[in-house]
Amino acid sequence: MTLTSFGPANRIKRSAETHPLTWRLRDDGEAVWLDEYQAKNGYAAARKAFADMAQDDIVQTVKDSGLKGRGGAGFPTGVKWGLMPKDESINIRYLLCNADEMEPNTWKDRMLMEQLPHLLIEGMLISARALKTYRGYIFLRGEYTTAAKHLNRAVEEAKAAGLLGKNILGSGFDFELFVHTGAGRYICGEETALINSLEGRRANPRSKPPFPAAVGVWGKPTCVNNVETLCNVPAIIADGVDWYKSLAREGSEDMGTKLMGFSGKVKNPGLWELPFGVTGRELFEDYAGGMRDGYKLKCWQPGGAGTGFLLPEHLDAQMYAGGIAKVGTRMGTGLAMAVDDSVNMVSLLRNMEEFFARESCGFCTPCRDGLPWSVKLLRAIENGEGQAGDIETLLGLVGFLGPGKTFCAHAPGAVEPLGSAIKYFRPEFEAGIAPTRAVVPPLAKPIVAGA
Repeated sequence: MTLTSFGPANRIKRSAETHPLTWRLRDDGEAVWLDEYQAKNGYAAARKAFADMAQDDIVQTVKDSGLKGRGGAGFPTGVKWGLMPKDESINIRYLLCNADEMEPNTWKDRMLMEQLPHLLIEGMLISARALKTYRGYIFLRGEYTTAAKHLNRAVEEAKAAGLLGKNILGSGFDFELFVHTGAGRYICGEETALINSLEGRRANPRSKPPFPAAVGVWGKPTCVNNVETLCNVPAIIADGVDWYKSLAREGSEDMGTKLMGFSGKVKNPGLWELPFGVTGRELFEDYAGGMRDGYKLKCWQPGGAGTGFLLPEHLDAQMYAGGIAKVGTRMGTGLAMAVDDSVNMVSLLRNMEEFFARESCGFCTPCRDGLPWSVKLLRAIENGEGQAGDIETLLGLVGFLGPGKTFCAHAPGAVEPLGSAIKYFRPEFEAGIAPTRAVVPPLAKPIVAGA
């Protein structure tokens, strides 16, 4: 995993003015622990929030900044915070960090937790102050063992420094923070499935409403935010709304910067902090270096396996939610994947749908039965045993499992790449349909014994 500088060819160095998420990173890739983090202005934003800002002012500042969720859904963070109850008599509230990063082709949160664990803790501390939550949990993907180790060490460092626990910074505010490792289910990326899992229940999504802000963990008001989302909070508090908004490129409706990346057979696969509004072409050519010698770009996904495929001519789209929507799909997590010209799309989709079918919680029928059905059809087509009508059936499944047709967004995300692959590469699917077998017509009259 690499994280290079803001500008092409390393001409522009990371700085606090342009890289709120990554300017503190060490060149050797080692974690930034408490002493170094504080030497790099760490926890200054938390001290400002505790000393100089009312709790509602913190919420309003985040709302005014235009910060949106960085986990893929893109819901406005300040609006979500505003849903938490105002009733001061409710003294048990929770803040959950969604660190169950299981989206294929996505690894941005892992980098933040492994190398800048205190940035996440500071973001959660400020958020807890704003939301009046007394306890927080980092729900971490179980396979992220290094992140778990680093986060637990950072939590202990923060406790010893009086930045977590009782009477933080002499404010009278208490906040405990725990790292909870999950058992490894993709569905836990959905916030209510995450809550069920944290409670020790099966990881099924919950019916909404009520929303977690009203009835969340153990029935109490709860706010769930993504790792990268929470890591944006300290810079917003420290440097203000106008500065944060100025980071995005002209034309972008999303504010600030975003961790973006490219995987696949590109020359320089990696992860970079870039302003919203850069084009896919800049990301692909200037940062990822284009395709490796001998390979040609066939198509690409802009933000994880649950986003639709785009063609090379779509690279000029701006990388923000509305910009990617203009070319027919979603921004997702912002970590793109290049598909080279040696890849058969049927095989790729069969592999993807196998993952999504396996990770379905099984709660609702369209997802539970529809995704395995798509795998069965794709496997037959892949083996040259598809039947006439199979492609139409797959497209029917894309519609039946689309937005609003299932209990949560798992199935719509699973079939979005399938629909786009058939749209752009239908001949590859048609090539797997077996020739129609000759059918022997029935006899005109039944043969009667003895006739």
